[in-house]
Formats: sequence, C-alpha cells, structure tokens
Amino acid sequence: MSLFTGKTLLITGGTGSFGNAVLNRFLRTDIGEIRVFSRDEKKQDDMRHEFQAKMPDVAEKIKFYIGDVRDLQSVKNAMHGVDYIFHAAALKQVPSCEFFPIEAVKTNVIGTENVLTAAIEEGVKTVICLSTDKAAYPVNAMGTSKAMMEKVIVAKSRTISPDKTKICCTRYGNVMCSRGSVIPLWIDQIRNGNPITLTDPRMTRFIMSLEEAVDLVLFAFEHGTSGDILVQKAPACTIKTQAEAVCELFGGNKEDIKVIGIRHGEKMYETLLTNEECANAIDMGNFYRVPSDKRGLNYDKYFSEGDAQRNTLTEFNSNNTELLSVEQVKEKMLTLTYIQEELAKR
Repeated sequence: MSLFTGKTLLITGGTGSFGNAVLNRFLRTDIGEIRVFSRDEKKQDDMRHEFQAKMPDVAEKIKFYIGDVRDLQSVKNAMHGVDYIFHAAALKQVPSCEFFPIEAVKTNVIGTENVLTAAIEEGVKTVICLSTDKAAYPVNAMGTSKAMMEKVIVAKSRTISPDKTKICCTRYGNVMCSRGSVIPLWIDQIRNGNPITLTDPRMTRFIMSLEEAVDLVLFAFEHGTSGDILVQKAPACTIKTQAEAVCELFGGNKEDIKVIGIRHGEKMYETLLTNEECANAIDMGNFYRVPSDKRGLNYDKYFSEGDAQRNTLTEFNSNNTELLSVEQVKEKMLTLTYIQEELAKR
C-alpha cells in the first residue's frame, strides 16, 4: 500500500458496505487518514463505535464529515488536504429510483459533478468513481442516472490535465451481501420461517464480493488512465441458483421458493460492457479497460482515418459470461465474512 503511505483518502457515501470494506482493508496500513463523508449521523456514530471497539489502535485515523454530495459547499468543506477520493455515494435501489427519478439525478449525476468540481479545485490527485452494470444499456432510472454520471466523469476528464487530477470510473455488478441486497433478505426470510421470494428464476446477475469491489477500485487507481471505465471479468448465476445456494447453507426449503415477478425497472440480464464499448476495450487479464473517446467536436479531421480493426470482443453480459452452479455459488458465498458470521449464529 505504498501509494497510500501518509496520504489522506476521502470516501463519499463512506458508511455504506463499500466504505466499511475499505476501512477494514486500509486501517491497519500506513495510510495517513481516511475521511468518511455521508449525510447520516446515526450510521457515522455506529461506524465510529464499531471501529473504536475492533481496531482501537488505529481508529483515530478515521475522520467523520457530515454532508451531502448534492451540496457543493459541504463537499468542499471535507476536501481540504485530501489526496485521493473513492466516490461511492449513490442512490442505487432500482425501485426507489424508479419512483423518485429526480432524486436519483440529484445524487448520482449532480452529486458526482459536485465531487469532481471540488476535487479539481482542491488539487486532489486521483478520483475513482463507482458505477454499475445497470449503466450499460440502461432501462431504469437508476441505470440511466448512473450512465449520465459516467458521461459527467468522462467529460470532466477532458477538461483537466491528468497530471493534476486523474478521474476514472469502475463498473461492476451485484455485490453479494451489500446493504439492501437480496442475500440478507433471504437469510431473514428463512430464519422467520417464511419462503424465499425471488423475482424470476431465469434472471441472471453478475456476482462479486465486497473484497473484489475494493480490488477493482484499487486496480483502477493504479492502472487506469483519466477518463477510463474499468470492469472486472465477473462470473454470474441465475437468481434461482443463488436462492438455492442460500437455502442449502441456511436450511431453507427450496421447494417453498416463491416467485413474485420482476420489480419496477429490472432487467432479465445485466451488461458490463456494451457492444460499442467492446470495439475499443483493452483486455488486462482479470479486467477490461475502456478508454474514453478523446476526440474533439471537429469530426471532419477524423473522417479519413477510420477504424482500422475492431476488437473481436462483443457485448459482455451476465448471460454470456461464466455461469456458476449452486455448489460454486455456495463456495463463493462461504468466503464472505457476512456469511461466516450469519452461519455462526445458527
């Protein structure tokens, strides 16, 4: 972690699942300070007490800032002396954004603009923004707002020298056991003696752990070029497979699984790279890098150059990636601290 030695890191939306994962990863390193920026004082207080209890020797590295990414001045107030930013603040519940789309715009689009504006003004070295597979071919308000967020990120990267502020974006699929996700809901349903509810058993979703989400952000931090979108080559599974894996681990009855139908704004499968992005995507082993289009608005001078050779990669979605079996999903779930802790309660 030498890149972070003595540095100050700001995490927007830092009381969420991603922020907690970063704190667990970074606190015992030689990082100088981690600032948690969010609008919920109760969650900040809970986090403060949690880390004071479990990491008392390093908990003083955490500094808490009350604010909202929608308010530029409150963002600026937390930005003085910051070296790096992980921008995770977002509205990300699909049905909520579907019913209140303007709220999604305020947080996901305008909030990102505010974070980047403040970061550039303060001379922050690197900003990594977290996006979602729902931003590719968006069909719902959450995905559309995140797609616009990505456009803001790429546009901002064109206006500032990367030597001053590098701005990159990561895009990933469902993070297992993150706050508000389906696995904790299913575990509660089993414990309460209720059948597991799922939307459509044929639906496929990318799956990754919080640790892998942090790995992707760190990869973007080290290897990304300003304006890039970086994607991890994640596996996927059907919702039915994931539900059956939870049943087998927590004693649920697979025969009692209840299909309730697709919720507002949901897709049958998710896309991490569009067909158009695949034309320029660069394979980096476990990751893809999509460079931004650096052309200006004078298209005439590009006409004669053309596109010599298109990348052979096509759309990367949760139907054409590796589909995991029930046993493979169980194996992946058993690596998660949350699952280990929940199983210990049985």
